[in-house]
Amino acid sequence: MTIDVSFDSSLRQRLANNLQRHQRRDHLNEGLTQASVCVIVLDSDALTHGADPLLEGETAFDRKQLLADIPGVPADEELTGTVEGTAGGAAVLLTRRTSKLKDHPGQWALPGGRVDPGESALEAAMREAHEEVGLRLTADDLLGQLDDYPTRSGYVISPFVFWLSGDLDPVANPNEVASIHRISIRELTRSDSPRFIKIPESERPVVQLPIGGDLIHAPTGAVMYQFRAVAYDGDDVRVDELEQPVFAWR
Repeated sequence: MTIDVSFDSSLRQRLANNLQRHQRRDHLNEGLTQASVCVIVLDSDALTHGADPLLEGETAFDRKQLLADIPGVPADEELTGTVEGTAGGAAVLLTRRTSKLKDHPGQWALPGGRVDPGESALEAAMREAHEEVGLRLTADDLLGQLDDYPTRSGYVISPFVFWLSGDLDPVANPNEVASIHRISIRELTRSDSPRFIKIPESERPVVQLPIGGDLIHAPTGAVMYQFRAVAYDGDDVRVDELEQPVFAWR
């Protein structure tokens, strides 16, 4: 049985130290639109935060059918499209985007969005966390930064890692976020994670992060993978050359 990672001061120091040593790679001079995301580390309880309820009008079959479009999934693999049961101990906040959104509706995401004129990437990350999940993060909550990830849709995403202590609970903005989930660091360190597949449309490997009964892809999956590898494990891992599946190119 895998033991939960404790959400405590030693973990905070471990993450901060590893991020401080990381020589960050950026892609800011490539003509891409700048965006930011938040990797928010917080505590979680398996019973309180472990559910993944169906959305209005959605069935379990609907979720499973979405997996049919994912490349490299064997027909006999037992995937359900749910992250139910993945909370417990130190965790990372993950959202499921609402079906109302124009771009990537219903997909997994980290809180974040486009950098507005006149604001820094860090300011945009903190603003988006407040707008999407109701959290007022500050520079004091910042542990460090991961590599930029350039997307197929013309963005360069700058990920910032935050530590959320206290009793603050995220609250979903129903216009952008369908549900909020706490994915345990224990789940990120599964022995079958990450995995890489080939697609005919690209020479680059597609990264897949198994979470519960679902697969998280780049860019979100790439950022979460590098968080685990760099911030938690202390390894020198790069993810900016990892590919997205074709359905995420738009």
